[in-house]
Amino acid sequence: MSRTWRTGAILVALLTAVGLTGLAPETAVAAKDPAGTLSTATAPSPALGGSIDYTVYLPYGYRDPAQATTRYPVLYLLHGRGDTMQAWTRIKSDLDRLIADGEVPPVIAVLPDAPWSSRGSWYVDSAYTGADNPGRPVETALTRDLVTHVDATYRTAAHRNARLIGGYSMGGAGALRYALAHQDLFANALVLSPAVYRPLPPADSSAREFGAFGAGDQLFSDNVYRRLNYPALLPGVDPESPVRMFIAVGDDEWPNPDPADAVHDLDYEAATLYNTVRRTDGIAAEFRVLDGGHDWDVWRPAFGAGLTHLAATLSVTPPAGLPAPLHGTPGADWAGGVAAHPNGDVTLGYAASGSVAGQPYAGGLDAVLTRLAADRTTARWTAQFGTAANDRLYGTVPLPDGSVLTAGYTRGDLDGRHPGSPADDGFVAKLTATGQRAWLTQAGDPAKADRFYALAAAPDGGAYVAGYTSGAFGGTNAGDKDAVLARIAPDGTLAWTRQFGGPGEDKAYAVAVGPDGVYVAGGTSAALPDTTPLGSADGWLARFTPDGTRDWLTVAGGDGDDLLGGVTVTGTGQVVATGATSGDVLTVAYTSKGAQRWRTVTGGRGADAGTDVLALADGSLAVVGFTGSTLGVPAGGADVLTLRLDARGRQLAVAQYGTARDDAADPFGEENVYATLAPDGRLLVSGRTAGTPTGGAALGNGDVFLAAVEPAKGTP
Repeated sequence: MSRTWRTGAILVALLTAVGLTGLAPETAVAAKDPAGTLSTATAPSPALGGSIDYTVYLPYGYRDPAQATTRYPVLYLLHGRGDTMQAWTRIKSDLDRLIADGEVPPVIAVLPDAPWSSRGSWYVDSAYTGADNPGRPVETALTRDLVTHVDATYRTAAHRNARLIGGYSMGGAGALRYALAHQDLFANALVLSPAVYRPLPPADSSAREFGAFGAGDQLFSDNVYRRLNYPALLPGVDPESPVRMFIAVGDDEWPNPDPADAVHDLDYEAATLYNTVRRTDGIAAEFRVLDGGHDWDVWRPAFGAGLTHLAATLSVTPPAGLPAPLHGTPGADWAGGVAAHPNGDVTLGYAASGSVAGQPYAGGLDAVLTRLAADRTTARWTAQFGTAANDRLYGTVPLPDGSVLTAGYTRGDLDGRHPGSPADDGFVAKLTATGQRAWLTQAGDPAKADRFYALAAAPDGGAYVAGYTSGAFGGTNAGDKDAVLARIAPDGTLAWTRQFGGPGEDKAYAVAVGPDGVYVAGGTSAALPDTTPLGSADGWLARFTPDGTRDWLTVAGGDGDDLLGGVTVTGTGQVVATGATSGDVLTVAYTSKGAQRWRTVTGGRGADAGTDVLALADGSLAVVGFTGSTLGVPAGGADVLTLRLDARGRQLAVAQYGTARDDAADPFGEENVYATLAPDGRLLVSGRTAGTPTGGAALGNGDVFLAAVEPAKGTP
């Protein structure tokens, strides 16, 4: 006897007889939930030379004249072998409830009927020509004819991010194939108890019976199955069109009595599938094992859980991308700051692993500054300098005369006065408005590692830099690493340094200059002197007078890992810092005396962090960082985050944008994004991207982007 995975009318009747709810959607909707509607319709199919029957779910309010211009995402739900389009109607009440509760957006659901190949088509284009039941081009019919018809007939959002393909059993296999083979159509996949087998189905599988994987008069062909199966599709997955996939299976799937076929039990196959696709670039997969077998006791709750998980990415609004062109080399490059000049020019700082614009390349990572015209694409000049080792920029700021300051660290002899330097040194450089180097200062402990991670221009044309030292650089080392603040005179000489820290690792990541003080923010892994630790790692904020006297220092965060990586002073004298607390964005405000005014935490399921905070002309604040969550419309892995807060820390808007890959973060998951204000009030955001910009091309293995962002919109 063959294994057929039937779940149709017999099962429905049985469950109804024992009194289980949810099988009659017209009566199962709770009174409090506004109900959508179910109706049947037909789509013409040139591929089939006939038509496709389907049931359509339209959400509550679809027919309301007030919603006449509203567009909706679409779910395409494929039934199992032997079933009909009626099978999926049992989830109507669940869909009504999820929409009413705000767990998912209002959606259209299309439930196609698949009668071909004795309801065993496996949703593929069959090459079987047997006279008994020849195969049909089902895949073409559903992915082209049906989708085209639905977009023309209903108010859909006709793009991949607004479509989900789902299914159970044979339908789960179809959903998996469509998600991988038709990335242009589907960005989301709900794969429930998929009847997929690797490398071939067991001898008793119904996948062998109905000609879906046949060739000519051969009912089943090993070669055809392998060609259409998911392992053959994975090498062709386009990472620039990412797929988000939710896979679920029951823990009581039928166990094959033949030990040789145990690996083909569907719970085993589902786990194999998950552990395969999760290692594929361009697929983000989740996996759940539920209590139950190959039936609706699993599929119904899995549908709710999976749709809730994917709902945030099922968006009517397409994700916002990064603008072209990118900057950098064919190798790996890192962002190093952005400066806006009064005439509209922009200076971009970055670290490059090769020659830029024909400039001499010293080796490792070189420091690069590129001056762009107001159109942000025309380069006025490029300056590149470095050593045979790594030279990395961590800040670029303008001066009133059009010159620019930049800072970072070097592992070589960058100024010609540190031959044989055994460890990193911090450096600061000034370039003229035409790109000539005015001066460069390299400083630090002669034998230990020192880095400058932050830079701010001083009112006299000099600078303040902040970072860390592993040795003695303006003081006695208190632990592993100490935070450092240094004052650079207008001629580049080191005016003074201040070193401070505790027994752990202390680093400064941000510095800002106020009317009568200098503010430094960072992170510590242990208690700083005269503070009480809050968790395993804390953020901290300190105020210094212009001559380097420390007024106060306070810690910020929670009981997890925290840091502060950006700081600004508002027009009212409020000091605002941003960073991360336990994986969420932390933004805190203080008076100039060190009293906390407010604290705001923003985040989701992924890793989120603020890296820069800017005071806007209307008194609100813009926080720029990165997010691995769904705070806006997600574009890929890590996205650029723009968060707008009012003067009291209340959220006004949040948005994210980027490519299909990681943006604003480096391969180690650390932030790499900078922001400043342009003269026209827009945000200029520069960071690292591993992806491809809109309308352009990637240069190499990590490039630098520049985006102009309207604060009210939050995206380029």
